[in-house]
Amino acid sequence: MPLAPGYRIVKESREVRFVPGQPAELHVRANYTLQNMGTGELTFLDANFPEARAFGRTNLRVEVDGREVAAASLPAEYQDAQPDVLRIPLDPAWARKQTRQLAIEYSFRSPDNSAARITIDENSFHLGTRGWFPELQPPKHVLAPYPNPPKVADFAVRVPADFVVLARGTPKGKKTDGNEIEYRFRLDAASMATYVVAGKYAAWPAAGKSNSVVFWTTQPLKDDPAPAAERIAAAWNALEKDFGPLDMNISGPHIVESPELRGHLSGETAPAAAAFPGGAIVNPAALALGTSSDQFLEIVAHALAHEWFGDSMYIAPGAAVGMGEGLPEYATIVIDEARNGADARRKRVTEYLRRYDEARSGATETPLGATMIGDALGPRRIALAKAPLFFVALEDACGEAPMRTGLARLLAVQRGREAGYADLRAALEESTNRDLAGMFRLWLNGKGIPEDFRQRYQGSAVGEVAQK
Repeated sequence: MPLAPGYRIVKESREVRFVPGQPAELHVRANYTLQNMGTGELTFLDANFPEARAFGRTNLRVEVDGREVAAASLPAEYQDAQPDVLRIPLDPAWARKQTRQLAIEYSFRSPDNSAARITIDENSFHLGTRGWFPELQPPKHVLAPYPNPPKVADFAVRVPADFVVLARGTPKGKKTDGNEIEYRFRLDAASMATYVVAGKYAAWPAAGKSNSVVFWTTQPLKDDPAPAAERIAAAWNALEKDFGPLDMNISGPHIVESPELRGHLSGETAPAAAAFPGGAIVNPAALALGTSSDQFLEIVAHALAHEWFGDSMYIAPGAAVGMGEGLPEYATIVIDEARNGADARRKRVTEYLRRYDEARSGATETPLGATMIGDALGPRRIALAKAPLFFVALEDACGEAPMRTGLARLLAVQRGREAGYADLRAALEESTNRDLAGMFRLWLNGKGIPEDFRQRYQGSAVGEVAQK
């Protein structure tokens, strides 16, 4: 029996269409069949929309039962907490057990932040796993259930005929329509958080040649990517071995060029990469380093690690630096150690200590647990160097196997959900049967590097300098 107002999603379909132009646009459309399954009639429903500036969202259109309606902002008391939620009026009121047909469409154009969630240019685009699709909200009642998606949904991607497409979901064929091709997919509960990567690309290896790593670039690569592919495959395998597979349907990563990608930490023109479940998006500045260069491979490894620690599991805003950046950096240490042994791990710790000391010499440190992505560059640089050291210290205290077992459990439990420091601590305490409260307080609330940690790694020049 229903306990509160509410509704369910009986049927759902999604569509993304690339529209060439200056600038190019993405058209997004969602169609729903909804049924009122609550205790009373509803006069409106709320939906969370993509951020207008971050995604360049425009041209919003909403239809209820085939009739256009005007979505409006929430009442003032809700706007600060839910700035991107709009209210869709229902007139006449939606009676119990009745169905409603809802259609939502909008465009993306010239987003403010071409990073992990979206990029668009004249010959390619990508959409990450969240933020770009509308999310229907429950009625504002303490017992109102969340309108969960149906067991399956149809998903279509319409692109120019010379584009290639990569998306999550079970392929259900494709259809040519003039100069466009519609790629069709079926989504289930495990793939509703879908993504799309598409564009006019030169592929390596060539069609018909097998390789676990694939490069899609705007122009054929000038260097031989085979050595890089071997290193990237090893990194992917190390992440799967230690932290579990992302998706059983992904046999290996795609490395895809996007001219519009900008680094959220490194700046607009610096080499940058962003994660998506099927691999990594890289910008031309990263490719210019050479696919076999250590710097390029480090950038790609960090991006791949971000998919495990940051996209499949959402990091709470307050932990965006400490966990959101620290965990992927720790994962790159795991990758390096798997390839080059314990000396490589120690060398990486030494380098992070050097970066920490260098950053701290020119800025005032704030506690790691209180440092945010939007903070001033100086304190943020200190925290970005300290964050991976926190996880190295945790591994030293927990042991390698229990540490990685705990992180794998954290990923499994929190997949598709938000995780913060409390969730991290609970997972590690369960895998180690230890109380880690003191260690978390020391590293997250205090300043500086604990003396015993420096002593442990004092064989490096950084450690020796720090002891003087």
